[in-house]
Amino acid sequence: MSFTVEPGETVALVGPSGAGKSTLLHVLLGFVRPAEGRVRVGGVDLDDADLEQWRSRVAWVPQRPHLYAGTIAENVRLAHPGATDDAVRRALRDAGALEFVDALPEGPDTVLGENGAGLSAGQRQRLALARAFLADRPVLLLDEPTAALDGATEAEVVAAVRRLAAGRTVLLVVHRPALLGVADRVVRLAEPETAALAAASVETQVSGTPSVGAPGSGTRSVEAELPGQTGPEAVAASASGGVLARVRAMSGARRGRLGLALLLGSLALGSAVGLMATSGWLISRASQQPPVLYLMMAVTATRAFGIGRAVFRYAERLVSHDAVLRMLADTRVAVFRRLERLAPAGLRRTRRGDLLSRLVADVDALQDYWLRWLLPAGAAVLVSAASVGFTAWLLPEAGAVLAAGLLAAGAGVPMVTGAVARRAEHRLAPARGVLATRVADLLTGTAELTVAGALPARTAQAREADGVLTRIASRTATATALGDGLTALISGLTVTAAALVGAQAVAAGRLDGVAMAVVVLTPLAAFEAVLGLPLAVQYRQRVRRSAERVYEVLDAPEPVREPERPRQAPASPFPVVLKGVAARYAGQDRDALAGLDLTLEEGRRVAVVGPSGSGKTTLAQVLLRFLDADRGSYTLAGVDTYALQGDDVRRLVGLCAQDAHLFDSSLRENLLLARKDATEDRLRAALGRARLLDWADSLPDGLDTLVGEHGARLSGGQRQRLALARALLADFPVLVLDEPAEHLDLPTADALTADLLAATEGRTTLLITHRLAGLEAVDEVIVLEQGRVVQRGTYAQLVAMEGPLREMAAREAAEEPVGAR
Repeated sequence: MSFTVEPGETVALVGPSGAGKSTLLHVLLGFVRPAEGRVRVGGVDLDDADLEQWRSRVAWVPQRPHLYAGTIAENVRLAHPGATDDAVRRALRDAGALEFVDALPEGPDTVLGENGAGLSAGQRQRLALARAFLADRPVLLLDEPTAALDGATEAEVVAAVRRLAAGRTVLLVVHRPALLGVADRVVRLAEPETAALAAASVETQVSGTPSVGAPGSGTRSVEAELPGQTGPEAVAASASGGVLARVRAMSGARRGRLGLALLLGSLALGSAVGLMATSGWLISRASQQPPVLYLMMAVTATRAFGIGRAVFRYAERLVSHDAVLRMLADTRVAVFRRLERLAPAGLRRTRRGDLLSRLVADVDALQDYWLRWLLPAGAAVLVSAASVGFTAWLLPEAGAVLAAGLLAAGAGVPMVTGAVARRAEHRLAPARGVLATRVADLLTGTAELTVAGALPARTAQAREADGVLTRIASRTATATALGDGLTALISGLTVTAAALVGAQAVAAGRLDGVAMAVVVLTPLAAFEAVLGLPLAVQYRQRVRRSAERVYEVLDAPEPVREPERPRQAPASPFPVVLKGVAARYAGQDRDALAGLDLTLEEGRRVAVVGPSGSGKTTLAQVLLRFLDADRGSYTLAGVDTYALQGDDVRRLVGLCAQDAHLFDSSLRENLLLARKDATEDRLRAALGRARLLDWADSLPDGLDTLVGEHGARLSGGQRQRLALARALLADFPVLVLDEPAEHLDLPTADALTADLLAATEGRTTLLITHRLAGLEAVDEVIVLEQGRVVQRGTYAQLVAMEGPLREMAAREAAEEPVGAR
């Protein structure tokens, strides 16, 4: 393959899905190196060019653009941080996004959910286009810029691209014909098996600009339900008591094991004190050289205390960690199950990195409440009381001294260090979440950040978050060091005071000389019980904040109501009936769906069409019980779906989403998620129906080929078809297909739609689509605009009358097939 892009020229790349069109753009951006051939930019080999300088001249809209944590305006300003509000609004208007952005409660200042969660695919695409328009760079690389857009919005975006292309060099990846009118030239790539860019020679130039060769050169060109009522979920249902009381309540049936751990820990510390006291008495008594038999009991006790200290400590660790780690496992399952109930509508503004921090770091921190606070503090109280009582039995004054020292070290010092560290410990868990969010954004959007020139700024933000976390850790370390120092000081003063009152008692004849050693050495060992309490108080504060973050998830209001006593799901869902359904997302000031009626009988197939943001995907979420309707009713076989478990509804109604997730595993494992017991023949049949079998057979490892994270090793069309094959394999009674042919070239998309309609004949299907091809085969077509039904009927009826669908059909009929010229 060899072609040249001249300065100011607009070139469209066409070809079948998987032909390598997106890969070519990655080559031009320096993300992928061709196995053979070369890419030149104004006579300079791309391998020798300054990639940073080259990318600073390029605006790139990838096939699946990434939206970052922040507001809409911040996302649009990605490559142009200093842009004014007016410039941002112009870019949004040029991209056809201003109308839906202004309809949001806070307009351009609306905070986006994770990767634009809550926006339709078309709305996300238009925000990415606005970002490219605002960047105002001489080279544009647009990978399917009109994907997931309806015809009217597509026409607006095409007009905007035409304006933007003036005087710029543009390389378009095109599946839909509308953009061909913008192109000066069309380049058709070969079939997938010959289009792997094994040999590539591409040269692109931009006139009147410096080279992207070595820096400084002068010219530029381009080329668990937890059992019982004591688990975390049950505790979450009760708001009584503070958050730490709720953490204690999580122990439930394991309180007996924790009590045993407390006893064993106390015995371990008591053995240490007994060892020191017995050793002191033995050494002092042995200095008097009595008969050996007089010492045998002390020798035996010393051995017993020495062995017991190790054995009791080991047993305490074994018992306590077993109980606590089992509690953590239950808690983690509870949090994950809660996240399942909240997703996707309840997590629209929650960051993936922060969720991961809550699920891992914050849940892990809960173990410190028992292991580093409650059990050590309980053992310290028991052993300290016993030590004080024993010392007071020998010498009351020494007992009083020891009691004062232990009280100061075990209560006073923790109060001081807790005050010093309180603010830092409160900020620690949220700071971890911020760092996790920024790192996740940095890693998932590196390519776009690199091209936009925003990578250094985003890296600096991640580094700043890491610095904040480091400073917090440093402050907690300061408090820890202060506690250790004060405890050591108080311990030394207590031992000195005990020795002083002991010497006075020996001089007065009230204390035997041999017992003097016991009075002096017992405080040394007793302080081992309170040595870790200053740090334990810090852990308690840390646990409190982590527990608050965990319970924020467990207590989060569910976007979907789950019945307290769910009904048995019907064997068959038919008829599926929605009457007067209205739904809106949290934080929105208008309904995404309003007054919608829909009936799906067994075997009936309905297509839903309409502009981007008209409520098509919202309808799919209502059907799947991912979002509750605010008004109206939704029944399956006459049973109110709100009386059913959400999972039961989703066993009857399945979805193939336009952004379906692919796991970092093999093709086979991704398919088996739908049906674990599927045979090889069923897997192959599903792939065949999704027009993916020939491609899968051509792979060296066949169905065992790894697809990469989020399907990164597949083209957009291949990802969509694999998700479709998975949905077909699941064999749901009702199948919702949300833009199943998106990111496919039009011949393949239309052929796939025809195959789908043939494959779903006799199966109840709701097809959400932008394309009208093949809709003659469905029983009913519903046209949505701004969440309301504006037309419904058969395709033949609607296309014969004036209205939105006829206009859409006219636009499609006027489009020339891609590659026809």
